[in-house]
This record gives sequence, structure tokens and C-alpha cells, in this order.
Amino acid sequence: MNVNKLLDAKGLACPMPVVRAKKAMDELTSGQVLEIQTTDKGAKSDLPAWANASGHTVIDMKEENGVLTFWIQKG
Repeated sequence: MNVNKLLDAKGLACPMPVVRAKKAMDELTSGQVLEIQTTDKGAKSDLPAWANASGHTVIDMKEENGVLTFWIQKG
């Protein structure tokens, strides 16, 4: 997968992962991919909801060693 930007949001509590994701997504052009790494368990529902509401697409998500990683394509 071709990732255009990596956002390290580990250690940040809600709503900061979504706030930072929005800011990072603003720097990308349509079709580019943002990888987000977070330890906030609420992000499991918050990031997909934000992406959907913003017209972006969650390509994939995984959880490993307490870190949630999302790949979101800009709409």
C-alpha cells in the first residue's frame, strides 16, 4: 500500500486523534492515503465515523500490541 503521510497519534486521548487526522488530511490531495497510528481505543469507532462523514474511505484497520493503525484514503 502506498502511504502518502504518516500520523503518529499514539498517547493522545479523544478527540485529538480525529483532530490531528483532519489536519493531516487537509495536506493531502484526493486519492492519497493517510496512515494513522493511535492507542486511543475510542478511535476504533471515531475515526471510521469521521472518515465516512468527511467523504474519505477507510481502506484497512489493524490492532497490534495495543496500537490501532488505520489507512484512510482522501475522498
